[in-house]
Amino acid sequence: MRRIPRTIQLIVARYLRRLLRNRLDGQQLQAAVESALATLPIQEKLLVREGALRSETLNRQLAWAMAFVAGAVNAGGFLAVSHYTSHMTGVVSSMADELAAGDLTTALAALAMMLSFLGGAFVCTTLISFGQRHRMRSRYALTLALEAVLMLIFGFMGNRLQQEIQFTLPMTVMLLCFIMGLHNAVTSIISGAAVRTTHLTGTVTDIGIELSRLSYVNIHNRHGRERIVANRQKLTLLLLILASFLGGGVVGALGFRHIGFKVTVPLAGFLCFLAARPLLLELRLLLHRLRKQWAPTGQDTQQGG
Repeated sequence: MRRIPRTIQLIVARYLRRLLRNRLDGQQLQAAVESALATLPIQEKLLVREGALRSETLNRQLAWAMAFVAGAVNAGGFLAVSHYTSHMTGVVSSMADELAAGDLTTALAALAMMLSFLGGAFVCTTLISFGQRHRMRSRYALTLALEAVLMLIFGFMGNRLQQEIQFTLPMTVMLLCFIMGLHNAVTSIISGAAVRTTHLTGTVTDIGIELSRLSYVNIHNRHGRERIVANRQKLTLLLLILASFLGGGVVGALGFRHIGFKVTVPLAGFLCFLAARPLLLELRLLLHRLRKQWAPTGQDTQQGG
C-alpha cells in the first residue's frame, strides 16, 4: 500500500488545526465528552483490561452481553438465511460428508463458510494487534464498532445480498459467518479464552464437569488426599453464558420472524453502546494531545497579532 503523499498530509493537518481553533471550542467539546462518560452505566475497564487483569465481574458483564448478541444473531440468522453461522464443527463435518458423497459444490459452500469465519477472526486479531502496538485503549471497542457496521450492512442489504450467489451460497451467510468469527475472537482475546460466546459445546461440557464436582460427596477425608470441589465462580459464568445465549436466541428468532432484517439495528446499537466508553476515552486523550500540540502555536499567533 502506498503512503499518503506528504502534501496531502500537510493540507489535512492544516485544515484540522483551523477547524479546531476557529469553529470548535476545545474545552466545550472536552466537557461534552466528560459528561457523556459520566452518564454511561458501563464500567470503564470492560473493554480495556485483558486476560488475568480482568475481574470476575468484568468477565460476567462481558459474557452476558456478548453471548446475548451471539445467540440473537445465530438463532435469528437461521430464520433469515437457513444456516447456523457459528457452528464450525458442524460446517467442517458437513464439508467432509459432501466430499465423501462427491458433492463438490456443497462442499465448497461449507468451505466458504469456514473461511469466512476464519477471516473474521483474522481481521479482528489484526485490528487488535495494530491497536496494541499503537497503545490504543479503544482497540477492542473499534472491533465491536466494525461488527456493528457489518451487522447494519447485513440488515439493510439483506434482501439484495440474498440474491448474490457464490458457490451456491448467499453472501448473507458468508457475512454472518465473518461477523461471528470476529465476535468470538474479540471475546476470546480480551478474556484470555475464559469467555467464548458463539458456540456452547465447550460451555455445556464444562457445566457438566463443574456440576459433577459440585454434587460429589467427599465421604472419606483422609490425610493427604485432595477434596473434590467445584469452581463455583466458573460455574456461575458458564450458566450465565448459556442463559444469555438462550435468551438472545429467543429474542433474535422472534425479531427476525416479525421484523425481518431490520432487527439487526438494535443489536448493532447495543454493540455501539458497549463500545461507547472506550471510544469516548480515546477521543478525550486525542483532544488532550491536540491541545498540548497546538496550544503554544495559538498563543504565539495571538501575541503576534
